[in-house]
Amino acid sequence: MALSTPDSEPRLFHGPGPGLRLLLLVTLAVVLMVLDHRNEHLVRIRSSMAALLYPLQQAVDAPVTAARWAGENLASRETLIRENAGFRRQILDQAGRLQRMAALEAENARMRALLDSTAKVGDDVLIAEIVAVDMDRQRHRVVLNRGGESGAFIGQALIDAQGVVGQVIRDRGASAEALLITDPDHAVPVEVVRTGLRTIAVGTGDLDRLSLPFMARNADVRTGDLLVSSGLGGKFPAGYPVATVSEVRGDSGEAFLAVTARPAAALDRVREVLLVTPQATPREPPQAVAPDDQAPAPPAAPAPGTPASVAPPATGTAQ
Repeated sequence: MALSTPDSEPRLFHGPGPGLRLLLLVTLAVVLMVLDHRNEHLVRIRSSMAALLYPLQQAVDAPVTAARWAGENLASRETLIRENAGFRRQILDQAGRLQRMAALEAENARMRALLDSTAKVGDDVLIAEIVAVDMDRQRHRVVLNRGGESGAFIGQALIDAQGVVGQVIRDRGASAEALLITDPDHAVPVEVVRTGLRTIAVGTGDLDRLSLPFMARNADVRTGDLLVSSGLGGKFPAGYPVATVSEVRGDSGEAFLAVTARPAAALDRVREVLLVTPQATPREPPQAVAPDDQAPAPPAAPAPGTPASVAPPATGTAQ
């Protein structure tokens, strides 16, 4: 008896129905995903397949890449001429700007030379930084990070690259307190550059305004006149910009003009200042002291009974 027949043998290999095959495939896919997620068994397989598929990706992208290359490198002659003309205009404009920048740099160098603090003062200067500002609107005072330990002293002038800022009023050792020129308690001797007229600029409590209360009604002062430090009093070095006259009024009926000026220094934005040591008055060289046996008689103490105008000169021989 035959164990199988031609009709029965294929049934053994027909397999399950479509629904069962789908379930088996889904189960296999889930198992593979779980194993790959936990142990990454398929990383190498994916890498190998990506390497095999790369030429196919390049072949698919080749038409798009070729079209882009043709559009970038095979532009029309008119487009190239137009772009070339635009570039020429841009280069010409930038060359003109560079020339103006060179002129501005030269002007800036000249201004820096004019405002160079060390060259003007000719004495020791100390760079200080403003570390605190008085919050009272009527008290324009700042705290510097330099004090007596660094060489600062009371009455020392403060300047910056634009002009006079104020002066030190209190030494704290490691720091110092300074009074700005716009404080109501501060006054600085100034001079009108155009006419040489000297006066006093007084603080008003406004960071943008100084007052010149001692200008006579016939004084030659105009809006726009530059005020510089006159050097009187020895506190501020002469010639530094202090302010610019912003308003002149003479209709108040007073004996003096009502003149206001705008400070040259940006007092609400300044961060670093220079502490300036005033120039010392040159001293005469000391006279040589003769030995005791040849010392001349002091002119202030002539011999008794002898007029000072006819006192005999000292001789080189001891009496």
